[in-house]
Amino acid sequence: MNGASIVRRVGFVLVCLCLVVPAANAQGTVEDYQRAERFLPGNARHLYTSGDVMAHWIEKSDRFWYRRTNLKGGSEFIVVDAAKNTSEPAFDHSRLAESLSRAMKQHQDAEKLPFESFEYVDDAKKIRFEVEDVQWTCDLGSYDCKRGESTTANQYESRSPDGRWAAYVENYNLYLRDISTGTVLQLTRDGEPGWDYATPIPSLRPMVAQQTEHPKERPAVFWSPDSSKFVTYRIDSRNAGRFTTLQFVPSNQMRPKAYTVVYPLPGEVLPKAAPIVFDVRASTRVDVKTPPLDIAFQGGPFFDWFPDNKRFHYETEERGWKEVELREVDAQTGEQKVLASEAAEKYVDPGETWFRLFDKDSQLIMSSERDGWNHLYLYNVKTGALERQLTKGDWVVRQLVSIDDKNRRVYFLAGGREKGEDPYLTHLYSIGLDGTGLELLTPDNANHTVSISPDNEYFVDNYSRVDLPGGSVLRRTRDGSKVRDLEQADVTELLKTGWKFPEPFEGKAGDGTTNLYGLIWKPSNFDASKKYPIVEQVYTGPQGFFTPKTFGSAMRLQSMAELGFVVVMVDGRGTTGRSRAFHEFSYHNLGGSFADHVEMIKQMAAKNSYMDIARVGIYGTSAGGYGAAHAILQFPDFYKVCESISGDHDPRLDKAWWNEVYQGYPVGDDYAEQSNVTLAGHLQGHLLLVHGDIDDNVHPVETMRLADALMKANKSFDMLFVPNMYHGESGEHAHYLVRRRWDYFVQYLLGVTPPANFDIKEEPLPGFGRR
Repeated sequence: MNGASIVRRVGFVLVCLCLVVPAANAQGTVEDYQRAERFLPGNARHLYTSGDVMAHWIEKSDRFWYRRTNLKGGSEFIVVDAAKNTSEPAFDHSRLAESLSRAMKQHQDAEKLPFESFEYVDDAKKIRFEVEDVQWTCDLGSYDCKRGESTTANQYESRSPDGRWAAYVENYNLYLRDISTGTVLQLTRDGEPGWDYATPIPSLRPMVAQQTEHPKERPAVFWSPDSSKFVTYRIDSRNAGRFTTLQFVPSNQMRPKAYTVVYPLPGEVLPKAAPIVFDVRASTRVDVKTPPLDIAFQGGPFFDWFPDNKRFHYETEERGWKEVELREVDAQTGEQKVLASEAAEKYVDPGETWFRLFDKDSQLIMSSERDGWNHLYLYNVKTGALERQLTKGDWVVRQLVSIDDKNRRVYFLAGGREKGEDPYLTHLYSIGLDGTGLELLTPDNANHTVSISPDNEYFVDNYSRVDLPGGSVLRRTRDGSKVRDLEQADVTELLKTGWKFPEPFEGKAGDGTTNLYGLIWKPSNFDASKKYPIVEQVYTGPQGFFTPKTFGSAMRLQSMAELGFVVVMVDGRGTTGRSRAFHEFSYHNLGGSFADHVEMIKQMAAKNSYMDIARVGIYGTSAGGYGAAHAILQFPDFYKVCESISGDHDPRLDKAWWNEVYQGYPVGDDYAEQSNVTLAGHLQGHLLLVHGDIDDNVHPVETMRLADALMKANKSFDMLFVPNMYHGESGEHAHYLVRRRWDYFVQYLLGVTPPANFDIKEEPLPGFGRR
């Protein structure tokens, strides 16, 4: 063979390889986008059912109803009698649909009734439900359906339990109207802007919805059970810091519209709430004898009455959440006392600390991390004395579910006690109020969520794992024995797509000793011989843990994997669900947790040859937006591509309560040290910043500050400032933003040109409308 022939032969082979190799390794194609689209939540619901049951117990009985859905988008309401072990349709769906069609003058499908919830009324002879803000009642004998009043007609009033009185706010003052006579009584006269009565501090969302800086709100009025009194408050926000937001594309005008909201930052002056009791029958006002209560963000305090109508209780906290108290107030005198308190050197996590009164309010159970793990403690309310620690051990109580006064037992969800399991999986347990007789009621290796009957005799158990489609079972609380199966997950259609179960992964933290847990998603057309870029979805907020533990929740990241990525999530140190020491790792150290993520991803790649450790991207929203940006700035040689959505990039510019709890109070130098603005000069890879103009949680100033720092550091980056988007990807541009995220990672992590202007189509989820 001569030289020319050799050249021609080599050229022919190279051309063939060029034609074949891209087809074998194609990722980020139109077909991949179409598969990704199919796995978006609104579309994926036609591929599987989770088998979960949301039980609605009927008054104080052992009967409950739930809504069963199918892959075609239809549903049926089922009623279960636990004591009789029976299950049947809650009503005749066909007859109800026919009657409702006539009454509404609009066709209704028996399998797609226009409501998702109802209540039995008139001794279960009728049902009541809501359709498009209108209340309807249907007789289950005649199936005559009657239209009732609008459910929004009195949304800005607080009506007394007996239906006689309506409290409302007008011109910053509080009024009371006798509903039967129409007589109006003005209760206060000195209200003014920023120092008004019964008005929670409004967020941006109702302002935009009503297009005013003074939106109407339901008054913060907490009625006694007998309607004789109520407690409310007056908030002084006159000296609190504010943010102004500019809505660039309002629906009713061409000019942008400005809104100013109360938004205290860490270390700033906080609004103060003064609780007040009004006695309707005696026409008296009593100011609660307490220093004004700090309001560290928006909203206001909450109060709850004792059954005797003479006292109420509320929770309050020291600034920075170093101490939390449960207080009781005498409604006649305004005198108060502390029923129980919890203090910690660093912080008392508001999401991990609960108080529950029982036994005619003579006893109290509270949770605490005081011994290093979150456990339950029993207190005597009258003396305030700790009677005993109910639970103990190197595991975590996650939720107090129910207290059985009669049988002197408490039911709770906990994780980490069962050996050989993911410690984040929850089980239902019971224990005696004497601290003995701990019993496991859901032994299956799965994550269990439960709903207990009012008499504590039965519970509905929803169970699954990310790699185990589960279902729901009705069980007895006395021993966990099964009464009947309720529903089972259906994944038949899902498996036909080639879909793979997400894979749990256990590795070590940056310290080399602490066990961490993560999750790996693969595309449904996975090929083990290929190398896949890695995309991490991140959220590191210390108020929880975020890697999915149930089958249904794990489905939400599959669409990203379909583009040709391996997607991962990790819960590193500094989050909840583990020990107090594990939790506190992030204190004064919100930006210090990402070394754990890098180490875990390296360990994943070392065990899975298909993962390309040279191509790693990351994205997240809110605290995840901060985290994603922080990770690419802190580890620029590891993370190559990042999308940061609605990120709280600088704790000095974020809401006071969250940062003062988890970053620390008083404000220290670490606030600036861990700001993404401070690290802007470290950027090496591709960064896409996304923020909405009307973000009601994290003000867009945080992203603008980061953009300014990046420009000053002469760093190239990309940015999307989105009109009419609240916090996170929302509103009419939600699908556009999903597509832009797909495009960004396909272009810069896969290294291929994404399909031009792919138009995402997704069915709306029931009850949510367009994403």
